[in-house]
Amino acid sequence: MEASKILDWTFTKECDIPSDIESLLISGETAISAYKTIRDSAIFTNKRLIVRDSQGITGKKTEIYSLPYSNINMWSSENAGTFDLNAEIELWTRAGHIKIKLLKGIDVRKFDKLIAECIL
Repeated sequence: MEASKILDWTFTKECDIPSDIESLLISGETAISAYKTIRDSAIFTNKRLIVRDSQGITGKKTEIYSLPYSNINMWSSENAGTFDLNAEIELWTRAGHIKIKLLKGIDVRKFDKLIAECIL
């Protein structure tokens, strides 16, 4: 299956870094920022982007995506226009194309800078 068909995330707002994320981090890895998704959260660390996707009726089943920054070849950012409801970030990776929609209220330029600081 092509990654671009699988990886299409919506971030709804910036949030506190979840306390339970520590169990996913490796030695020397620290959480930098977090965003609420439709059903869970996305966490930027100094090494990767972790997206947790709660599934099922109860949300107890969780799929975790881990995208090392070294796999990102290029990205683009598009701010919301007059009639757009959301901004958009696109990532081109070795695994494929990923779209991240940022709902109104998320500063796309701050988000763009966060990605730049992690990747460059």
